[in-house]
Amino acid sequence: MGMMSLSSVMVLLMILLVQVSSTQYKVGDLDSWGIPTDAKVYSKWPKSHSFKIGDSLLFLYPPSEDSMIQVTASNFKSCNTKDPILYMNDGNSLFNLTQNGTFYFTSGHPGHCQKYQKLIVSVGPYSAEADALSPSSSSADADAPSYQNAFGSIPLSQKSSSSSPLFSTVVASLACAVVVGALM
Repeated sequence: MGMMSLSSVMVLLMILLVQVSSTQYKVGDLDSWGIPTDAKVYSKWPKSHSFKIGDSLLFLYPPSEDSMIQVTASNFKSCNTKDPILYMNDGNSLFNLTQNGTFYFTSGHPGHCQKYQKLIVSVGPYSAEADALSPSSSSADADAPSYQNAFGSIPLSQKSSSSSPLFSTVVASLACAVVVGALM
């Protein structure tokens, strides 16, 4: 077997570790992305998670009845669904978080945003802005556009809101074996 260079091994190891540590979140931990029965469902949900680069958001919905759009902070606040940053309507929409920032999502279906089918997700130190725009907030001036269209590869972990320690251990062990084998 040919020897891999140390830099190639390190790159491989870094890729494996990033993929192992990523999590796929089913938005709201609900069966589907839809008009919530509790107006604060989508404002409470992100507060119970710590999103990081490499994670992804899975929006599930009937494609004939709904959609998901990414909008600016200003359009989020006013429920303006015209001219979205991103439009998805396949019923199984995966949004990959590939950079820090605040991301604003709402339904693209008329009237759904006004019924609180909207979500703010912060990656990195942006939670104050997200709190200011939540439905319980009375006023906040967070109209700076959020144009991050964060797409990357689909994370290896395909679970809702959890990461498997066994899977992480197996992949980390394999990565170590590759490094040891390359160095011998």
